[in-house]
Order: sequence, then structure tokens, then C-alpha cells
Amino acid sequence: MIKRSVQTPIMHRFVEHAGTIYFGGLIADDVAQGMGEQTADICRKLDKLLAEAGSDKTKLLSATLYVTDMSLKKEMNDAWTAWLAADDLPARATLGVAELGKGVLIEVVVTAARS
Repeated sequence: MIKRSVQTPIMHRFVEHAGTIYFGGLIADDVAQGMGEQTADICRKLDKLLAEAGSDKTKLLSATLYVTDMSLKKEMNDAWTAWLAADDLPARATLGVAELGKGVLIEVVVTAARS
């Protein structure tokens, strides 16, 4: 069975199938912030969505991080590793992209297991 939750005009925030939860891309609420702050904001949003989906950050399986400025990758990594314990780090890719929208420095897509 497929379960879709938190519908937006263009997608669902997460979709679950066979105990795996797929999350759509998330950006920070305040895109006037720097890379570290945007990343931390997204992580807080992920905490809430993961809980709503019946999971948590220790169940992350994979993450794809899209960033507009790879020179800010250290700030992103610092916020990411402050949020996640070393034992809970998912498989991850970071991709440089030209544009994510005005002021958006990072967008994060994750997949998690159900608790």
C-alpha cells in the first residue's frame, strides 16, 4: 500500500511504501540566512516531518543535498553533523546546482525507514 501525506500544490511532503518513507525536497523557511543556518532550519523541519511520518533522524537511509555554492559546503557539513550522530549518518550525495530559487542556498531530499 502507498500512503501519501501532507499534500502541497505540486507534491506530497512524504510518501510511504513498504516501510520506507520518501521525503520531497525541503528548503529553509528563512532564505535570508547563511548556509549553516539554512541547513539547520531544514534539519529542524525534518525532525518534525520524520516524527509525523512515524520515524526519526536515526532511521535516515539516504540524503541528497543540492547546494548553489560549493564553497559553503563546510558550513553545511558543520550543521549537518551537529544534527546527526556519527553512527546515524545516512548514505549521502551533495550536488552543486546553478539555482534553487531566490536566496535558497540548499535543498535536502531524504529517505527513511519507518520506526
